[in-house]
Amino acid sequence: MQPTLRQPEKDEGLEMPTFSPADVVHPVRDEFQVLSAHLRWRRRQFLPQAAPDCYFGVFDSFKAAHAWLHHPPSEFDQGAAAAEPADARSKRAFYYDFSLIWWLARALEHGASSVLDIGGSVDVRRYAMKRNIDAPDTLRWRVVEVPSMLPDKSLAAQNGAANLNFSENLHESFGTASEDIWISADAIHCSEDARPDQLLKKCVRRPQHILLNGLPLYKGEDFVTIQKIGEEAFAPVHVYDRAAFIQAIKALGYTLWDQWAAGDHAMDLRGYPERSFPSFTGLYFVDSERMFKRSKPLLS
Repeated sequence: MQPTLRQPEKDEGLEMPTFSPADVVHPVRDEFQVLSAHLRWRRRQFLPQAAPDCYFGVFDSFKAAHAWLHHPPSEFDQGAAAAEPADARSKRAFYYDFSLIWWLARALEHGASSVLDIGGSVDVRRYAMKRNIDAPDTLRWRVVEVPSMLPDKSLAAQNGAANLNFSENLHESFGTASEDIWISADAIHCSEDARPDQLLKKCVRRPQHILLNGLPLYKGEDFVTIQKIGEEAFAPVHVYDRAAFIQAIKALGYTLWDQWAAGDHAMDLRGYPERSFPSFTGLYFVDSERMFKRSKPLLS
């Protein structure tokens, strides 16, 4: 007996399989989300284990870096630097400070009498440098720093800092800035909007001398990365194109007098060898109209 195929009745519709693009899109989307979440988890597993001062990721803004970290913008107050005893850091200058100290001493010898210290923390540089230079008793020194990094006023008193004062607001401070010397070490790039050329345009009287140390400069476009600054503490930092950074200051009437390698700092950015470099940079600028007499820039 031959098998027969049942024919559908006229009013019995065929059940055709249904198909929607969503049937393809949703699984792909879900798989992508799971993969992205897994990558984020892997990265966060890496970050707490990384050594202090390590760097991770490339971003186009502080906002994007904060979003990746899943925490709102906050002060540079979470790292080991804030917890480190202020007195310990104020008793010595490090070898990478000596180029800055040398030019600071020369500036004071040529009549400078006031300093604006950007990101001066517990006023490390003033306490350490006074052991290495013969600064006049009348030298005025102002520190601009976030509140959590400002020192106990008793520390200033213990160190005899009668002409030392502090400010907590970066941009308000530059609205009244009239100091002869600007100093910043390991700080400018940690602030979202503290490029020297931008700050110079805001001040009442521009400084004759600008001393910058520990700058992350390299040959390439500007970007933002994340730095581990302490135990389970991270912060966005800028990395600058060297040529553009220097030219922006020179365009405001300054001469690049000297530059040096801050060899204790390096940018080892995993996965981005083209954005990594062996050392940070120190720069010394002098107002082109008020340069040292009978002297020429070392870079001329």
